[in-house]
Amino acid sequence: MGNLEGKVAIVTGAGRGIGQQIAKKLAEQGAKVAVVDLKAEWCEETVGLVKAAGSEAIGLGCNVAESADVDATVKAVIAQFGTVDIMVNNAGITKDGLLMRMSDEDWDAVLNVNLKGTFLFTRAVSRPMMKNKAADGTSAGGSIINIASVVGIMGNAGQANYTASKGGVIALTKTTAKELGSRNVRCNAVAPGFIQSKMTDVLPEDVKKAYMDTIPLKRFGTAEDIAKCVAFLAGPDASYITGQIISVNGGMIG
Repeated sequence: MGNLEGKVAIVTGAGRGIGQQIAKKLAEQGAKVAVVDLKAEWCEETVGLVKAAGSEAIGLGCNVAESADVDATVKAVIAQFGTVDIMVNNAGITKDGLLMRMSDEDWDAVLNVNLKGTFLFTRAVSRPMMKNKAADGTSAGGSIINIASVVGIMGNAGQANYTASKGGVIALTKTTAKELGSRNVRCNAVAPGFIQSKMTDVLPEDVKKAYMDTIPLKRFGTAEDIAKCVAFLAGPDASYITGQIISVNGGMIG
């Protein structure tokens, strides 16, 4: 049995990349997983990976920036699995550009998905989590894990919208922890550094070297590195950790 046996998790942006690895890792630890992405068909591969890990899964399409969509998704998960114990707010987009040329539409799109989406799902799961009871009748609470970013801490030229959204996620994480802590609902954030992906694989070698020079561990992170940290924060070994921002960046910043 894994640390998360019998728990129910929702993971947004789980159709690929970091979200997919998080869903898979939680399933390996025993959690049932609601795989959420913008379109239900995007979830199919991840649902298959969760089931292959020996756990139950459903795939749900949801626009995380739409309140009605988010509320309906949480209700569907509770109808299927009975509760929600773990919420991973991973969905995110980028629309990079220098701030002096950034359009209102690009600013709004990134803030709506990355920050408002995190708020909407946090709000939607907070009440069900507060009602969770352990076998002995005490509060079982829940764990909310937000995916922030190293650039939400340090800033990054050309990403005014993205850095603002991730800085907002960090502040929201700390406030959520303070508001929900008395009901045993924990909230933490993971701030990834430079994570290897299909998008980063095509970067020019000189660009990759420039990034590598800032990383003391001299390697790029992987989606698995992030997933392991999320699984820890979701489980009982992190029961006294809340309101924290865990940087997973190879020492890129302190």
